[in-house]
Amino acid sequence: FVNVVGLWWHDREHIRQAHAYGFRKIFRNSEMRLGRTSVRELGPDVAVVHAAWSMTGQESHDNREAGKRRGVISFTVQRQDNGGWLAVAAQNTDRINGAETHIAASSGLEAAHYGNEPDA
Repeated sequence: FVNVVGLWWHDREHIRQAHAYGFRKIFRNSEMRLGRTSVRELGPDVAVVHAAWSMTGQESHDNREAGKRRGVISFTVQRQDNGGWLAVAAQNTDRINGAETHIAASSGLEAAHYGNEPDA
């Protein structure tokens, strides 16, 4: 699982611990809603799932409510013998309005927009 800032949790226990911490400390009062989703089957037992999301109610590091966020999460899933699906890889990405990429600056990453390409 790769989170929105690129932290890469390599195994099930680290993924569980990181999410438990987040749900307890950062997202305890948040609400996430899914928007557009797509599923592309790569074979009979493997698929890639993308879902747009929006979230409100996150608490900031100084205990105030943060503004609305939005992003896209993707999963690679594998069909199990019981007919269910197991996520074998995931990546979550924040979306920044108007940004096409980031540029490294002395203060950190800054959102950058180069032209008039449509927001996908």
